[in-house]
Amino acid sequence: MVFVKTYPEIKTNINEIIRYGKGSDEGVVNEILSECLPKLSYKVCYSIFDAKKDGDMLDLGFIKTDSKSLMKNLDGCSKIILFGATIGIEFDRLMQKYMVLSPSKAYVLQAIGTERIESLCDAFCADMENEFAKEEKHLRPRFSAGYGDLSLSVQKDIFSVLDCARKIGLTLNDSLIMSPSKSVTAVVGISDTPSCDGHKCKSCDKKDCEYRGR
Repeated sequence: MVFVKTYPEIKTNINEIIRYGKGSDEGVVNEILSECLPKLSYKVCYSIFDAKKDGDMLDLGFIKTDSKSLMKNLDGCSKIILFGATIGIEFDRLMQKYMVLSPSKAYVLQAIGTERIESLCDAFCADMENEFAKEEKHLRPRFSAGYGDLSLSVQKDIFSVLDCARKIGLTLNDSLIMSPSKSVTAVVGISDTPSCDGHKCKSCDKKDCEYRGR
């Protein structure tokens, strides 16, 4: 079964926007936010699957994979949450507008969009963490197709099983590009024990990323 969650609003983190925008002026950020925020929608579709080892493969119910990175992330997990999230197509329309009128403001808007979708994913995962805490379960950091050695082509399976287009208006083209652009799909492990460090940057093998959290 695929469930859908919508959020009327998500708290904005100005410091994260400025970090993504590499020192963008806070006044400009607030100016664009005042136009941007009323147009955004926050939607998530998700489903829960069993997770188990099948020889050298990891069976997640909707796919079987030999991704070592994902196996490491899900070590000890008996179930997963598979989800897709988006802030809606109006963001893309605003981006097209600002690319013509003011590329510098489009740059700031891009940072806003990144913060918005990350904050939506964080809010959803926090909700799921609270829900599964009732069963004394813990969540692992989210893991997306294209991370480590998990092929981006897994997106096709994710979109098919979650029915993202019908559930939240999120589509995938033949080049594996999502629309709306500020969208995320990911796997989140459910475990009996907490991970040694739940921060998503510390679970990622990419050490030279400019957006890596302290």
